[in-house]
Amino acid sequence: MPCFVRLTLRAAPGYLFPRSASLVKHFTNPSDPMSGAYLPLLILLGVSVLNALGMVVTSHILNPRRDTPQKLMPYESGMIPLGSTKARFSVKFYMVAISFIVFDLETIFLIPWAVHMRELGWSAFVSMSIFVAVLAIGLVYEWKKGGLEWD
Repeated sequence: MPCFVRLTLRAAPGYLFPRSASLVKHFTNPSDPMSGAYLPLLILLGVSVLNALGMVVTSHILNPRRDTPQKLMPYESGMIPLGSTKARFSVKFYMVAISFIVFDLETIFLIPWAVHMRELGWSAFVSMSIFVAVLAIGLVYEWKKGGLEWD
């Protein structure tokens, strides 16, 4: 019958990683309880950046680039590209894109405000009303100029 042994390692800080104890002492101040609060976040950020860089470098080392004429061709829905690549786009495309971004930002501001509307009071209501009014004026202007019509 196999015997499974459960080991629990309990060591003082700095026992396994001697330098980590000095880092914790460097980033923490006993008089300020919030001084070491961001240390785990900084460590996570560092590990994430190193992981991303490691994956990119490893992929370039393990998979060397082998260009073929098909790989160098610009991709356009699987069709052979026709015409010049310097064709002009209609300004209306950009108007629709900017309108989407503006109203997406409006949603980002309105949802948290709506959740806490009663707690925030009348000053927040007035400021959000002004914000929505400015966006409504912009929408009416764009509508009158024909920016919402796609021809």
